[in-house]
Amino acid sequence: MQVQVQAEDRFAAFRHRAFAFYFVSRFLSTFGLQIISVAVGWQIYDLTRDPFDLGLVGLIQFLPALVLILFTGAAADRFGRRTIMLICELVIAVAVAALVWFAWRGLTTPLPIFAVLLLIGIARAFFAPASQSLAPNLVPARDLPNAIAWNSTSWQTATIVGPVAGGLLYGLGAMAPYLTALGFLLTSIVAISLVPQPSQRNRGQAQSWQTLVAGFSYVRNQKIVLGAISLDMFAVLLGGAIALMPVFARDVLELGPWGLGLLRASPGIGAIGMAIFLASRPIRRHAGRSMFIAVGLFGAATMVFGLSTSLPLSMAALITMGASDMISVYVRQSLVQLWTPDELRGRVSAVNMVFIGASNELGEFRAGVMASLIGPVAAVVIGGAGTLAVALAWSFGFPQLRQIQSLDKDAEDSRAALEAGMPAVEKPGSGTA
Repeated sequence: MQVQVQAEDRFAAFRHRAFAFYFVSRFLSTFGLQIISVAVGWQIYDLTRDPFDLGLVGLIQFLPALVLILFTGAAADRFGRRTIMLICELVIAVAVAALVWFAWRGLTTPLPIFAVLLLIGIARAFFAPASQSLAPNLVPARDLPNAIAWNSTSWQTATIVGPVAGGLLYGLGAMAPYLTALGFLLTSIVAISLVPQPSQRNRGQAQSWQTLVAGFSYVRNQKIVLGAISLDMFAVLLGGAIALMPVFARDVLELGPWGLGLLRASPGIGAIGMAIFLASRPIRRHAGRSMFIAVGLFGAATMVFGLSTSLPLSMAALITMGASDMISVYVRQSLVQLWTPDELRGRVSAVNMVFIGASNELGEFRAGVMASLIGPVAAVVIGGAGTLAVALAWSFGFPQLRQIQSLDKDAEDSRAALEAGMPAVEKPGSGTA
């Protein structure tokens, strides 16, 4: 049966109480982490004035997801996903409390902050696959694309308000953003505690090497999923400019913390608009082609941002980047969630999160290193050009992804079978649409 999202019911996922609490928890935790990311970046750059240290912020948070990948996804499939989220949020709250302490005592070196970021990175490594794979357990399949769109909206809303709040709060002192973030995280812990523990397949299953690497095997064999997550990874790895925004705000555009907040919020403005649009008008045709066009537009807008010396133009470029990236995120997340069996969803999500981490945190490290060697403007412009090259290369390397129409695997299999002159593929026990 083809999964449909009714355009007239934009809030289908919220008809399910468990998802509503889950949504609130993810929003608040993301909001808090966005505040922290701005405050940490500004505080470290104030201490060292070295773009390389901003790159280290991303690298430190990415490494745990990479090192622990065989265990984080397996944990999400073996143990209660809601429980894992709760434990991870408790750990992050403790880490933020440490940042409050450091801000109160004052720092002359970023090393204690790096240590706390490592702890946050470890918690996020377990949190991400558990939280991503929990959503399909809280809503029926017909409402999952709507839930994915609203989850993306939640994240993007936090990335709009969070950075602005972080920049403004940092103007009141280093403690203010960390205390605010701690309050959001504590409220998030309450919200996730109200989510009932749902049933999930293979929970408590004994682990073996085959089960640990099952996520890798599935992604490798599903060329469309592999192409989608690798395209997004390399595109953002090369085109990401988030880590350098303190440099652009202070040195290129000559703005203060408020300007950094505006720059950090701009991609989210574009993304949330696109996410709301996709929640009511999901992509039903030409999904693969839409993803490639969006990635190309992301690269072009990145180049414009790198060359801009005007705040309005920079914000416009970043808004375009956010909107185009949202299309890529929507397609990738839908493919991972809808094409993956529930018993593998945690491990596949862990692989996906490493790809995302490589594109985001490792991309920040790439940007910081390049900026320290050739300057921030050249680093961003060259990265945007690299993103365009990746979109072109992947369009030839993964023709299956470029040609995909529907994000629903059963519908896409049936379409491919009909085009090949074979009987339509029907999911056993699915009945008639």
